[in-house]
Amino acid sequence: MSRLVVVSNRVGIPDGSARAGGLEVAIRPALRKRGGIWFGWSGKVTDHAPGPARTVRHDKVDYVTVGLRKDDYEEFYNGFANRVLWPILHYRLGLAEFTRRDLSGYIRVNEFFAEHLQNLLKPDDVLWVHDYHMIPLGLALRERGCRNSIGFFIHVPFPPPEVLTALPNHERLVAALCHYDLVGFQTETDANNFSRYLADELNLRRLGCDRFLFDGRVVQVGVFPVGIETDAFAKLARRSVESTFVREVSESLAGRAMIIGVDRLDYTKGIPERLDAFERFLTVFPEWQGNVTYLQITPRSRAGIPEYDEMARRVGEAVGRINGGFGEASWTPVRYINKAHSRGALSGLYRAARAGLVTPLRDGMNLVAKEYVAAQNPDDPGVLILSRFAGAARECRAALLVNPYDPEGVAIAINRALSMTLEERRQRYAATYKVLLENDLGQWAERFLGMLEHPVVDAGPIVVRAGAGR
Repeated sequence: MSRLVVVSNRVGIPDGSARAGGLEVAIRPALRKRGGIWFGWSGKVTDHAPGPARTVRHDKVDYVTVGLRKDDYEEFYNGFANRVLWPILHYRLGLAEFTRRDLSGYIRVNEFFAEHLQNLLKPDDVLWVHDYHMIPLGLALRERGCRNSIGFFIHVPFPPPEVLTALPNHERLVAALCHYDLVGFQTETDANNFSRYLADELNLRRLGCDRFLFDGRVVQVGVFPVGIETDAFAKLARRSVESTFVREVSESLAGRAMIIGVDRLDYTKGIPERLDAFERFLTVFPEWQGNVTYLQITPRSRAGIPEYDEMARRVGEAVGRINGGFGEASWTPVRYINKAHSRGALSGLYRAARAGLVTPLRDGMNLVAKEYVAAQNPDDPGVLILSRFAGAARECRAALLVNPYDPEGVAIAINRALSMTLEERRQRYAATYKVLLENDLGQWAERFLGMLEHPVVDAGPIVVRAGAGR
């Protein structure tokens, strides 16, 4: 079995913490099974040239990290990745701030990664590169003579050509993805958008539905929706709901229903729009005033970037307006928390909540939606209210799907969720939980790697849906 080499912007080095992210949970078993390397940025920034790569070995896996100079970090990460690619990939053209300096820094850092990585590779290694930070890495490796199988998975949305072509030098950047053997997406919509770009903008020849000929080699396009550890998360929630912390939160509600939202502070998450909808809900359905509490947990992210500072101001003002306009001495309508919580604590809060409010303006997948459903009590489940613009909406069809730009519609959905009969809540929960089991995270990595190492050669489309590979 070939050794696996994973490349991502940040590396999930084992540190004994129980707060491993989804990418770590998905990839680590595959790395342990095959042995291999996880390579990426260390998170450290220096004013001088970074030192040599640092390696930590654990369970047959080498975790290899390199630092970045301050100017590289500013141009690659704060600049092109987060102020150009992030907004454009999330359909927010008006927020993109393109400079050729940042593009040069983005490419330069990917070439820097490639230089370090090529010295670690063996001829039969299989490489799996992750997310929008690393789009040009495959090209940089090919230019250095790498002939290994290389797959790429993008965790965020991929917009249609009509949006993507607004990016200066888009033809250079998107064409770089053609140096990967397999390019994977969260949804069929994202994959179709990429395929349309290859056909219409690059004029590549199609080989079947989802294969293209590029420079004498075949590029595959596939759909691999990221899941969660469904049963494991359900068990965690059953334990955590009895914890002292969750009990104290529940008791503090004084019998009121709880709505929960958990998001990073990011303009793609639709938090101001969600607060507007909650305010509308309290106005249109006054019988819920004093009888429901909305808990919004929002850790701060990307401090120092103006768009995020503005987002923090808008959210804070909205919370103050709602609490000032509707609150009483004995009741605060919105509890707004900027502190990060452990997965265990969140799982217990999800289980205790009557409704989960997950309304991003655009999201590649959104695992909070799946975790909320997995955490529910099957006998008395809460209801998921989910944006139709989240990738998770393709699987969570039994949720109450809403348009996050429509506060009236979201307000009506909140009322429906809180008023829903037990029978309907059980039916919706059971339907979604079944789908989550079929697309459990434990199978995701092997599905992708199986496609990468054993390409489909017939003319049919490459779509790995929930339940495939079982």
